[in-house]
Amino acid sequence: MNELQASLSRISQAVNQVVVGQQSLVDQLLVALLADGHVILEGVPGTGKTLLVKVISQLLQADFCRVQLTPDILPSDILGTNVFDLNTRSFTLKKGPVFTQVLLADEVNRTPPKTQAALLEAMEEQQVTLDGTSHPLPNLFWVVATQNPLEYEGTYPLPEAQLDRFLFKLVVDYPTPEAEKQMLLNAQAGFEAKRTSLSRLQPVTTAADILNVRQAVKQVVVQEPVLDYLLALAHKTRQHPDLEVGTSPRATVQWLQASKAYAWLQGYDYVSPDAVKAVAPPLLRHRLILGAEAQLDGSSADNVIRGLLESVPVPR
Repeated sequence: MNELQASLSRISQAVNQVVVGQQSLVDQLLVALLADGHVILEGVPGTGKTLLVKVISQLLQADFCRVQLTPDILPSDILGTNVFDLNTRSFTLKKGPVFTQVLLADEVNRTPPKTQAALLEAMEEQQVTLDGTSHPLPNLFWVVATQNPLEYEGTYPLPEAQLDRFLFKLVVDYPTPEAEKQMLLNAQAGFEAKRTSLSRLQPVTTAADILNVRQAVKQVVVQEPVLDYLLALAHKTRQHPDLEVGTSPRATVQWLQASKAYAWLQGYDYVSPDAVKAVAPPLLRHRLILGAEAQLDGSSADNVIRGLLESVPVPR
């Protein structure tokens, strides 16, 4: 394992000391970070979604901003605005929280569509255009958006076209009894999920290192049989009887990038079918739209994905 891989491994270990019982979630977040993909974290309030992103940004030594999205938030509250200076008689840019390296968009489905669209445009273009002038965002620009389950009141579901901008949708479950007991022991020992406690975490890598890792991930080899396997899975989603909408070509490209990042984190310089399968659930679950009959039968996107992975032959 080289030094960059060792540093990423240390991030995972350090996060698990603070956010207990979420090892799989942490690993998937790191895959998304290395694949240059944004993430949706979905779960009920109080399951550590915000804390998890704060801890990772602290360990990365990355600039971090958090914006609490509410029904009255305007696009300018996120992007910024040009302010007229009476002394210089000119406009100056007052940057919004989007001008950072790690942006936590808390409860993205509680803000109206216009504000959602402004954020997602910045994610896609990695720049902000205000009054006809484009302002680039940092090279490392990673958005993690949290959302409550849609059955909660006061939510605005993201349209399918905007959901497709996110690489992964990760579901945050309740911790196991053992993990929750460890959380209580940590709290009893004096740990508080506040900035004062998090500031004591020692960074283990830098934003520049992450950009270097992204370049290394691009060099991971994908043999043609594995590429054909990925394509077969993608095409199967578009012909599946339980699905109205399958995966998009953009999602297929992101699937390849995520598979490379997963393989690199596992210490391989090539992508195996297992890597393709490992990243399939978080990559597909927010993109696949179930048909009416499948919904009435109580099926779910995760069930369809499991069946899909079992039905397509794995290359030898």
